[in-house]
Amino acid sequence: MCGIVGYVGHRDCADVLLDSLSKLEYRGYDSAGIAVFENDKIITEKTKGALKNLKDKLGDGHKPKGVCGIGHTRWATHGEPSDTNSHPHGSAKVSIVHNGIIENYIDIKNFLIDKGYEFASETDTETVAKLLDYYYDGNPVETIKRVLSEVKGAYGLGIIFADFKDTIYAVRKDSPLIVGVGKEENFIASDVPAIITYTRDYYLIESDEIVTLTKDNIEICDIHGKQLVKELQHADWDIEAAEKGGFEHFMLKEIHEQPTAFRTTIKPRIMDGMPFIEECGITREMLAGYHKIFIVACGTAMHAGLVGKYIIEKLARVEVTVDIASEFRYRNPVITKEDLVILISQSGETADTKAVLTMAKELGAATLSVVNVKGSSIARESDFVLYTHAGPEISVASTKAYMVQLSVMYLLAFELAYARGVISEDECRKYTSVLEEMPEKINEVLKLKDRCQFIASRLVNSQSLLYIGRGLDYALSMEGSLKLKEISYIHSEAYASGELKHGTISLVTEEMPVIAVATQSDLLEKTISNVKEVKARGGKVSMICSEKVDVDKEIANHLIKLPDVEDLFMPILAIVPLQFIAYYTSVLKGCDVDKPRNLAKSVTVE
Repeated sequence: MCGIVGYVGHRDCADVLLDSLSKLEYRGYDSAGIAVFENDKIITEKTKGALKNLKDKLGDGHKPKGVCGIGHTRWATHGEPSDTNSHPHGSAKVSIVHNGIIENYIDIKNFLIDKGYEFASETDTETVAKLLDYYYDGNPVETIKRVLSEVKGAYGLGIIFADFKDTIYAVRKDSPLIVGVGKEENFIASDVPAIITYTRDYYLIESDEIVTLTKDNIEICDIHGKQLVKELQHADWDIEAAEKGGFEHFMLKEIHEQPTAFRTTIKPRIMDGMPFIEECGITREMLAGYHKIFIVACGTAMHAGLVGKYIIEKLARVEVTVDIASEFRYRNPVITKEDLVILISQSGETADTKAVLTMAKELGAATLSVVNVKGSSIARESDFVLYTHAGPEISVASTKAYMVQLSVMYLLAFELAYARGVISEDECRKYTSVLEEMPEKINEVLKLKDRCQFIASRLVNSQSLLYIGRGLDYALSMEGSLKLKEISYIHSEAYASGELKHGTISLVTEEMPVIAVATQSDLLEKTISNVKEVKARGGKVSMICSEKVDVDKEIANHLIKLPDVEDLFMPILAIVPLQFIAYYTSVLKGCDVDKPRNLAKSVTVE
């Protein structure tokens, strides 16, 4: 959730830390802070609120001068957002920044209070800082090892000791951490965008590996002190990919990047007109042999999985269960060695999804991950991995990551259906050919943004909203509803339109806008019937449908008509206006589109 950075080198450390934190602010923006060695002393500056608040504070002459330090941008878990609860935390001996949750912090805190320690904050992080202080014997690595033996939970830690003014220490367990490799300078960070301005080379740090970092040297050892040799990774995307590029917000930029991201994701997986996903090690014979498929994810990724369920079951005729990772992991699911568990995660670090991966492997099921971040924990620990190629997604509200997750679901469905002999080679080629045409169709839909903006202007003063649809349209409604509520703060719910009469229609009044997604021709009459029921009760309806559908103006107040494609592929197009509607509603309300309150991009804790 939180973002941590560290720098040691020849530049102005505070400037580097602030710049790096600005690339990680999507991970949390409740508060920010830095700790820098200045004249052999650790100087800490931190403040509540967005990173801008810290920059303003440092601009008043408080910026510490030095070449070694650590920084943090916070998504609050323990303790409300405040100056005091902001990171870094520490003592005269040590200062730390932390991403994660310490589960046994109360026990540690009580132990230290008995030893005479006092605590200024409500955070779990301060207990780790004080425990490091308590055990410190002049040997940082041995002290870190001692502390880790007593700490339970998830953490990525950046640590500086007052005795070692040119050295940063770092360690992780379950929370992401990388080490950036520069020339006469080195870095730690939660994610690659933080360092891409300075270097594209980095090491991926595994759980329980301890890093010792100076400007000229990087040492990595395991918990037993054994020195490790790591494979150097290289980021193959430009810094421009993590900048707005002239767009007002990252979200708007990322919506417009969807055609390219879609094409980049599917192109390497189509060979001679047929889907080809054996790059990940999973063959057609293996696919045909799985008894049941589970798709497990969180939030937007789970909604992509729901679309995957519909198309896999329709084409391949194999049973698919889709579940929320935070529920699935605790309900003792019936998984066997004959099953395939598909895990979808943009970051590859989602805590609940990682826990499901561990459980599935323990039960002997095959695991296939669909992730965007190369070398992420879920990718490394899965039996098979299909990387999406969305590039960095900075806005907290996911758009292009969802789109490329959809593209993989389609390829997987085609491959699975062909492998099981349910569709012929000609049919598979036809489906694959249509999929290749989708980027151009998405570009056509992007031209509808003005229409979407107009509909958003009709929603901006609403207190609540309903999204309705059937089949694939219901899955889309769930994602559309999530997008709206997370960035505009308008309460919205998605319902299968056939369920309206079973209670929900009681909410419909003239003050309750309804967005109806109606792209499935075999369900169109039934959906329109439900829309008429809404209209009869005063509801104002905006409908998204195919351009071939003739909808009476008496049925819908506002229409968005999409290019005509086969029903199966409509989710790829219909999601774009739903994204636009959420975006423009948020803009018109004056909300912080890219950084919605209380949310963070990567959920690395339960």
